[in-house]
Order: sequence, then C-alpha cells, then structure tokens
Amino acid sequence: MTLTDDPRRIILITGCSSGIGRAAAFGLPAERYRVFATARRLADVKSLREAGLESTLLDLNDSISINNALSYVLDRSNGRLDALVNNAAFGQPGAVEDLSRRTLKSQFETNLFGTHELTCACLPIFRSQAEGRIIQVSSILGRICLAYRGAYNASKYALEALSDTLRLELRGSGIQISIIEPGPVESRFRDNSLHVFLDRIDIDSSHHSTLYQKVLKRLESTSNTAFTMPADAIVKPLRHALESRRPRTRYPLTIPARILPMVKRFLSDRAMDRILEAAGDKPD
Repeated sequence: MTLTDDPRRIILITGCSSGIGRAAAFGLPAERYRVFATARRLADVKSLREAGLESTLLDLNDSISINNALSYVLDRSNGRLDALVNNAAFGQPGAVEDLSRRTLKSQFETNLFGTHELTCACLPIFRSQAEGRIIQVSSILGRICLAYRGAYNASKYALEALSDTLRLELRGSGIQISIIEPGPVESRFRDNSLHVFLDRIDIDSSHHSTLYQKVLKRLESTSNTAFTMPADAIVKPLRHALESRRPRTRYPLTIPARILPMVKRFLSDRAMDRILEAAGDKPD
C-alpha cells in the first residue's frame, strides 16, 4: 500500500509533550489516524517516538521550526494533511499591571501568533483537497476571565475571535473549524505556569506580592481543583470534531466550561464578577 492509498487520516497535533496534547495523540486509534505529534523540546520528541508515535520538533515561537515541522509531515504523507489540532499553549500568571510588554508579547507569540502562522500555512493544503479540519484547543478562559490570568485570558479570547472570523471566511470551502474549551484538566500546565511566573513577574516588588504567595501555593500544589478531568477527556470531543459531517463550532469540556458561559449570558457584569472573584485567587 502506498501513502496515497493509506485510508488513515493524517493529523498534525501541537504541544504533545504532556497533558491534553499527549492524550489526544495517543487517544486517536492508530487504525483510523496517522498522528504526527509535535513538541518543542528534543527530549519530548524522543519520548514520543519511543512510545510509537511519529514526532518532530515544532516551536511556535520560531517560523523556521513551524515550516520545518509542516514539511516533515508533508514529506512523509505524500503532501496530504487532513486535520490540524492546535493545542500548544502556556499560561502566564500575574496581575495585569505586572505584565511587561515583553511578557505579554511572549504569551501571544505561542498562544496566538505561532498558532495563527501554522494554521495559515496549512490552509493552502486544505484548499487543494477541498476539505480539512482545524481544531483549536482554547479554554474556558477564552469565554470568561479570572483575575491574575490576564495574559492567558487575553490570548485565548483573541484565539476564539480569530477562529470565529476564520470560520466565516472558510464558509463553502470544505474546511471546518471547531474550538474545544477545556476547564480544569490534569496536566503539567501548572508546572509550566510556575516557571514563567517566577521568571517574568517581579513578585516581591508588586503591589500584589501578598496575594502572589497564594498563587505560588496553587501552582506548586499537586492536588486537583474541583471538577478537574483527566487529560484523555479531550478524545471524545476531538473525535467528534474530526469525524462528524457537521462538527460543532464549540465543545466545552468540564462542568465549569459548560456552565459559566451560560450563566454569563443572564447575569450583569457586576454579578458575574462576584462569582468569578469567588472562583479565582483573591486576598484574605
């Protein structure tokens, strides 16, 4: 059987070193999907390959890395690509007033600009096939905001807006775009957030330094918050988005992701603020 005869769907997934991305890569059945799982560290690529997946480096902060990764996939799939799953992202904690321009730009480079660049690079391939699927892994924080997560909130709101616009522009092309919106999910997300929090926020000099001690405890904790779901909860909505003839535009994942956006529709901003203040980091 040649590559052109391969009945499996060719899927490119970003951010597969852990959490949702890794669960998605391993959760798609091998008899139906040929998964290319990417990561930005060579050690993670090696781990994915040793576990039996096809993998290559992809750093969304680097245009050359983006182009090389896509070329790697196309060279091995005879130019085919059936779906792109944009999962790679990180969360930058910190009060809005403590976010330097450099820090905010770094958040957007990965969560929006790199994702956008990769998506646009895939569109000509999808157009040539007259079909394709784009799955954006966003967040509940692309629909509602929590304090001290302003950079991440903003990047995910922007991703959702860009995706909604793209969906309008792709109408009639055969290319479908869906957004998956997880709430709390088991992953290394807090570990990564802790690293950039310590690296990019001047904790001791901040007006919010006392509250930041709570943020540190939350990020250092190994216990899960209420309603946390395992990372493989992504697989069911992902398969629906990939396989359905009429995929949904949004797939909220976890109870908070389903409930809070609906509640927001009926409450005033002030009333919603009180709920979100109770749910997030707050002073004593």
